[in-house]
Amino acid sequence: MNKRELVEAIADRVGDRKTATEAVNAVIDAVQKAVASGDKVSITGFGAFEMVHKPARTARNPSTGAEINVAESWAPKFRPGSDFKELVNAGGKKVGKKK
Repeated sequence: MNKRELVEAIADRVGDRKTATEAVNAVIDAVQKAVASGDKVSITGFGAFEMVHKPARTARNPSTGAEINVAESWAPKFRPGSDFKELVNAGGKKVGKKK
């Protein structure tokens, strides 16, 4: 599913494509801005988005074996929630909560 297909799926629920497009764009924009500013975004049942630090390191070029320096960086990270994991593990079938 790409962004266009996501908008179409949401449009079926909210009534029109324009509202769905604005909703999808607003959610994506809010998550990106929050994570870029260092905040963690948690959506219960879905997962959490956060920013992680990757320190500078020395790596190897696999074709030549030469060492190269990799600069430090920051990257977005997504951790799925338990409900999302259960749904995926069940092959998309709805699973009941474990007691």
